[in-house]
Amino acid sequence: MRLLVLGGTWFVGHAIVTTAIDAGWEVTTFNRGTSDPFLEAVRPIKGDRTRLADVAALASAGPWDAVVDTSGYVPRNTLDVARTLSPVAGRYVFMSTVSVYRDWPIEPLSERSEVLYCPPDAGPGYGTDTEDGPTQYGYQKAGCEAAAAAAFGADRTTILRPGVVLGPREYVGRLPWWLRRVAAGGEVLAPGSPNRAIQPVDVRDLAAFALHTITGETSGAFNVCAPMGSATFGELLTDCAHSTGADSSFTWVPDDFLLSHGVRQWSELPLWRTFDGVWRVDTAAAQAAGLRTRPLALTVRDTWRWLVDSEQVSNHDRAAEIGISLSLSLGCRSIALAR
Repeated sequence: MRLLVLGGTWFVGHAIVTTAIDAGWEVTTFNRGTSDPFLEAVRPIKGDRTRLADVAALASAGPWDAVVDTSGYVPRNTLDVARTLSPVAGRYVFMSTVSVYRDWPIEPLSERSEVLYCPPDAGPGYGTDTEDGPTQYGYQKAGCEAAAAAAFGADRTTILRPGVVLGPREYVGRLPWWLRRVAAGGEVLAPGSPNRAIQPVDVRDLAAFALHTITGETSGAFNVCAPMGSATFGELLTDCAHSTGADSSFTWVPDDFLLSHGVRQWSELPLWRTFDGVWRVDTAAAQAAGLRTRPLALTVRDTWRWLVDSEQVSNHDRAAEIGISLSLSLGCRSIALAR
């Protein structure tokens, strides 16, 4: 199989490229060339997707059996890129997000849930951020989905909507933060309940499913998460302790207490969010189409090994938002214990 990956050197894109290489596929990457190269394992083409001349030059290097777009964020640009590549590629797989759903993260979701409206030719200013509701990011990704389908047609387009993606090379730093905190030892503030169900997907399982949809010529939209009920927050932190060999204990602090003290969900305590729909994403369609997910313990173990081996410190903009300060953590824990 001949595969073109738009992006391909960060987290999800890197996993797709390495999975395809391991499967013996011929892989071309298209990006600005600012991240780690794959040396002789791929055919790298440097260019900027926002420059139509660069995209036209890329198209002349085809054909490909499929394109996986991991770097589309603006509908108008995604439409231009997809239209240019449509004559030289068989299929288009667009990496989207569950944020395209109008009720995310408030209500449980399936592929039948309402998707935000955004025109396929919308510019970067379309959509608005609302507190605990739709975001401009979600609107833009919904428009990109529409753009991909408009350019390639529904029968040649696959839309993947992952929720939380974890695993080696995670640059946002959610799981790395918990691993480092637990590895430091001692008493760890744990948010909410250890029985809270979570369903993050391993980046390698997301990548394998993306390639599976290509070989199976599978079209449509799919939520890509671990099955509901497959893991809990308590198991996640226990796995962190086992993987790091840390002598840590966990003090579980109730949601309402953390919220009343202004602890920010999702960022200050990564992966902690209280809304009903966050971890209730129906993945039955993806499972039926071939999605297979590994146990969370393996994701945690392999991410810790990557952190240790690479001594990785993320310089990504979003990583700076992750994590609670030690003083706030100790303060919340102490007050909670005194209640």
